[in-house]
Amino acid sequence: WRGLEALLASRPATAEPRNAREERPRSALRSIPLAQIRPNPLQPRKEFSDADLRDLESSIRTNGLLQPVTVRAAGSGLEFFLIAGERRFRAIQRLGWREIPAIVRDEADVDDKSLLTLALVENLQRADLNPIEEGEGYQQLITQFSLSQQEVADVVGKDRSTVANTVRLLALPSPVRRMVREGALTIGHARALL
Repeated sequence: WRGLEALLASRPATAEPRNAREERPRSALRSIPLAQIRPNPLQPRKEFSDADLRDLESSIRTNGLLQPVTVRAAGSGLEFFLIAGERRFRAIQRLGWREIPAIVRDEADVDDKSLLTLALVENLQRADLNPIEEGEGYQQLITQFSLSQQEVADVVGKDRSTVANTVRLLALPSPVRRMVREGALTIGHARALL
C-alpha cells in the first residue's frame, strides 16, 4: 500500500494560500452512488473472471466490504473514475448495492498518468494481470506518457529487464498472444518463440 500512497502523494505546494489548502482535503472517505462511478478508462486489466467475481461477491455478502474503492473526482464532483478496486466495484454491482464506500481523490492530485499507473500497480501487486495485459499496460505508459522502460520499471517496482521482456511479448502473433493470455502457453515458452 505504501507504493500506492507514494504515487498518490499531493503535488508540491503552489502559491495557493495556506488556509485554502487546509480547507481542501487531499482525500476523503465517502459513500458514493454506484451510478456516479465510471470504470477506469485506462484500466490495464481487460478480463475479469466470472468465478472470481462470484467468490468476491459471496465474500462481501458474508463479511461486508473490507476495503473501500479509490476514485478520482471528475469535473463537477458528480462523476468519479475508479482508480483502484474495479473487482470490488463489479461485485458490489452484482449484489445490487446502490452505494459503495470510496476514498475520493481530487482530480488535480491524480492525473491520467497516475490513473493508469495506479491501476497497473494495484493489479501487479495482486497478481491479477495476465502477461499480455501487463505488457499492454507497460506499453501504454511508454507510448501515452513518453516514459522510458526504466521509468516504467521505477514506477511499478520491477526491473527494467522485466518490463522490456514483458513488452516484447506483444510482438507475438495474435493466436500465440491469446494462448499466453489464457494460460495455455507459459511466458518461458512464449519468449522462446520470440
